Amino acid sequence: MRVVVYGGGAVGLGIASCLLKSGAQVAIVDRAHIVRPLRESGLSRTGIFGDYHAQAGAFGAVTSLADLPHGYYDFVLVCTKFFDVARAAEDLAGHSESIGQAAGLVLCQNGWGNAEIFREHFAPERIYNARVITGFHCHRPNEVEITVHAEAIHIGSLFAADLAGVEGLCRLISEGGVPCEPTAEIARDLWAKMLYNCALNPLGAILRVPYGALAEHATTRELMDQIIEEAFNVMTAGGYETHWRKPEDFIEVFYDRLVPSTAQHESSTLQDIVAGRPTEIEALNGAILSLAQKQGRDVPHNRAVYNLIKFAESRS
Repeated sequence: MRVVVYGGGAVGLGIASCLLKSGAQVAIVDRAHIVRPLRESGLSRTGIFGDYHAQAGAFGAVTSLADLPHGYYDFVLVCTKFFDVARAAEDLAGHSESIGQAAGLVLCQNGWGNAEIFREHFAPERIYNARVITGFHCHRPNEVEITVHAEAIHIGSLFAADLAGVEGLCRLISEGGVPCEPTAEIARDLWAKMLYNCALNPLGAILRVPYGALAEHATTRELMDQIIEEAFNVMTAGGYETHWRKPEDFIEVFYDRLVPSTAQHESSTLQDIVAGRPTEIEALNGAILSLAQKQGRDVPHNRAVYNLIKFAESRS
């Protein structure tokens, strides 16, 4: 299988390491300061699923899609942040001859709204989404650590695309170390991840603590409960569903299983603020605000953490 990993951040390198370990042909596309060490020293992975090193030259590493090794690709894993999704879609659409006319596009971002951006450029049957609740952290541009893992990566289509096409991709990622499964319920998975991220990401960044610390105190639990309830109500009013019928049902699983399995993880929002990068808040609590506005709803707790993250972005 031939795969392009578009975006060599923590998630991109983590999944690329799995594909390389299981024998896929991989090419990573990113900026020069990431590509250079990958070319010189290869890709190293450490963490809870074991160590692995792909030697320099065992995979492609390029700064432009135009420089990809010639030939068709089976999949492009889009591992950029949400704020780069529109640019990524335009870039990939402009280099269709480099990736092939039939390559599946797997969107690995947090939040809601990524698939709609790609649908402006590509046929919907080519677009898939991945739900990732695994913690990846880059210590150097060519080194990634897998820190925590809550559930298997899920890959599916919001547009009823054939899932048989992603079965092989999921198998290779699993064989490479991180469990991965195809799913016909990716929309429900993505909304479950939205509820999880909207509660944890901004508060973890504002207070600069890992997820587990947020669940230890009644004050932060109350805030997260309100954020989840607001987001859940906006979701159902918008005609979407997740795996739980009531916010209370999700909240029970959230504290009993999801937070404990990722207790030591520091949110990607915090990592972005520390690094001086834009965050994905627009695709998280910002998406809740946008949907709520269309519905004439008030979501004060989501708005409060959204505003605080925007302030932190302006200061970093």
